[in-house]
Amino acid sequence: MNNLQRLQLETKGIDLEQNELMVYLAENGLDAHSEYNPQSMTDKKAIYSTALSMLESVANNPTLMKAVKIDDMTVSEFHENLMKRIDQLTFKVRAMRTENSNTDVFMLYV
Repeated sequence: MNNLQRLQLETKGIDLEQNELMVYLAENGLDAHSEYNPQSMTDKKAIYSTALSMLESVANNPTLMKAVKIDDMTVSEFHENLMKRIDQLTFKVRAMRTENSNTDVFMLYV
């Protein structure tokens, strides 16, 4: 599995063009076609950071926030759930260790 496939696995349901996904991966220090190493905490953290960037872009897209009701879920619920997921990923990324970090301290308040 390469990094692009791993990112698509993490962000199922978000349909972006492959070129856009490759830009997000490059911004987080990953090559889209390199082999994903699940034992590497650095790679894992970069994938989660990339997913976070993608979700923030979706949250910033006003056309997705128009008044639509799908299967008993309104857009406001979609936005609330999206923001909760962004908060979860933000906390997860900040709490993750990498091979380069040698401390258990992370910033709780930003």
